Amino acid sequence: MQAFQRYTIFILALVLSICMVSCEKKKQGKVVITEPEFVLRKDKENSYTIDGRGKVRNVGEVDVKKVVVTGYCRSCSDLWIVGQWVITPEIEKMPHQKDVISYISVGNEESFSFEEIADLLLQAGQEAPELPEELEIVVESFETVDG
Repeated sequence: MQAFQRYTIFILALVLSICMVSCEKKKQGKVVITEPEFVLRKDKENSYTIDGRGKVRNVGEVDVKKVVVTGYCRSCSDLWIVGQWVITPEIEKMPHQKDVISYISVGNEESFSFEEIADLLLQAGQEAPELPEELEIVVESFETVDG
């Protein structure tokens, strides 16, 4: 009977230790945008576009890869109207509308740039526009690198 109790205690201790190891908190990846900048660019004679650039810093506990950065104009319309900022409603951003950073180690940062957050068509003779409100640069996704 004593051997059975020892065996049972051993099995319980083994199961408990496996549970504790499997519940261990995994290291998290975290990136933040630093130095975001929006650039107004004259695209054609009467049209303008907004490009984005800046840096993304890895402030997490592990290295990250395939960091996708893009921009949005939350106050822009999706209807083409002369004199109003417009976005192209798409299911997924085109390659020139986002930047993919291949790898960022912990504590480091990398530069990014992309084009066409929003567009504006003016009538001939209208003055250059100001940037619209509610512009933002976001990290769409990233993957962590398993150590």
